[in-house]
Amino acid sequence: MAPKTKLTYFNGTGLAESIRFLLVYLDREYEDSRFGEEEWAKMKPTTPWGKVPLLEVEGEKSVAWSLAITRYLGREAGLAGANTWEDLRIDEIVYVISDLQSSMASYFHEENEAMKEYLKGPLFSTTIPFYLSRLESQVKENNGFLANGKLSWADVYFAALSDYLNWMNGSKEILVGYPNLQALKAKIFALPKIKEYVAKRPITIELQLKE
Repeated sequence: MAPKTKLTYFNGTGLAESIRFLLVYLDREYEDSRFGEEEWAKMKPTTPWGKVPLLEVEGEKSVAWSLAITRYLGREAGLAGANTWEDLRIDEIVYVISDLQSSMASYFHEENEAMKEYLKGPLFSTTIPFYLSRLESQVKENNGFLANGKLSWADVYFAALSDYLNWMNGSKEILVGYPNLQALKAKIFALPKIKEYVAKRPITIELQLKE
């Protein structure tokens, strides 16, 4: 009997989509508990670290932090490295992608307009191209994947996060000009269980691209 699993996060892709991708890849039934900003204000004090997503398995105390959960599910899915060195290579890539996401989020959620304008130039002219060009090279050098020349949870993490990156990129496709990364995303989205999930998932604001 499959474990009872519950994922709790905002009604969006964000930092939880890689978890959803891996849960469906595992063909694991789970409760996708989504909430809004008003609900979060009430929920936040009750969470272990004041953060989401949260994963609960078989009634165990909820675990937070998206990367920890995604790594756990990646191992469950057989998408970890074959040894500790391969795991290190996967972790390196995942933290690079996470750093890109954090840099974009710092700009995107900045409320001070002067500071936002200050962050904008370096982010779009230097930071994003720096990371994407090197991730593009990684895929080219690794047989179409991000690490170790084979499918890993880093690939799932990247593909799942890409829609969130698009949203923070002004709702514009961020992978234009990076054909290897585009091909990798398409490859992950074509995996049968993930393809089925994507076709049915709620169309939240981050998924609505501008022309």
